[in-house]
Amino acid sequence: MTWTTQPRSELGPLAAITKGKGPVVVLIHGVGLRAEAWGGQIDALSQDHHVLAVDMPGHGASSKLAPASGLTQFTDAIATAISDTVDGPFVVVGHSFGAMIALDMAARYGERLRGVVAMNAIFRRSPEAAAAVAARAAELDGVSMADPSGPLARWFGVAPSAARDACRDWLTTVDPAGYRAAYRVFAQEDGPSDQALAALGCPALFLTGAQEPNSTPAMSHAMAALAPQGQAQIIANAAHMMPMTHARTVADILCDFAKGCAR
Repeated sequence: MTWTTQPRSELGPLAAITKGKGPVVVLIHGVGLRAEAWGGQIDALSQDHHVLAVDMPGHGASSKLAPASGLTQFTDAIATAISDTVDGPFVVVGHSFGAMIALDMAARYGERLRGVVAMNAIFRRSPEAAAAVAARAAELDGVSMADPSGPLARWFGVAPSAARDACRDWLTTVDPAGYRAAYRVFAQEDGPSDQALAALGCPALFLTGAQEPNSTPAMSHAMAALAPQGQAQIIANAAHMMPMTHARTVADILCDFAKGCAR
């Protein structure tokens, strides 16, 4: 599979890959990536759904936010763009930092959602993990390109692959200021509050990989236990970049979840 650049539609200040007709599914990628990261899921989902795979603010073809932006500003920018584009409720799917945004959206825009999928989402980092992500955030100057070798090694190891090459390209061409703004928020956040999870009014799927060292299976199970309609699903032999490394499995799971939410 390749992750070639696809045409965009404008959603106000944001850009998105759009495809298909039917109930709306919104896809939000992680820090440093772009909408093409969902290339393994867009075609499958668009068979029965209207897919909007957005470029996060400051990424791809989307405009940056104000310098002091926090999680709510990222969420509001995407929620507003979707609300101005489509009518009716939708399913939102987020990966990594995108999962933080998706869960914040479910907590604060619950009346608009049919369901939420938080993929490789963090929840109460260990002190060691929190220190590591804070250190990486502090190294970013917002001007020069961040060295992609660290993320690539964490995500893919050393084995070459098309997915690894695509991520290298995205990480080395992303706007440095947009990357820093998003990564700083990602580093500061520690996952949704217990109260926010307990108040979720829609089906919520917490999906991660069995070999994920940072967004662990235990985190997904803990969040699912707090959400009234929560469920956790763990993909065997997968780690952080499973939308790309386990594309077909993730696509099948998302299609089943989205269809269930549309009934």
